[in-house]
Amino acid sequence: MVELSPESMGPVINRLKRAQGQLGGVLRMLEEGRECEDIVTQLAAVSSAIDRAGFAIVASGLKQCLTQEGGADSLDVQKMEKLFLSLA
Repeated sequence: MVELSPESMGPVINRLKRAQGQLGGVLRMLEEGRECEDIVTQLAAVSSAIDRAGFAIVASGLKQCLTQEGGADSLDVQKMEKLFLSLA
């Protein structure tokens, strides 16, 4: 199992915090009765930010697995495939 350090996840954490703010904006837009198109556009931006954060986390984990002792031999390919597919 790969444990990611908070230091290496700085950009991902920042992206998720921005997505959190965007999601709050979407909720406010809904409460204010804003235009459907505007709401969907913002919701798509939130979804994209979360997806990109997920891919960055998996990619960092994969990189860490490959650089650790045992490298590719210790990599659980099925587990990595399942992680990638869970984001699709």
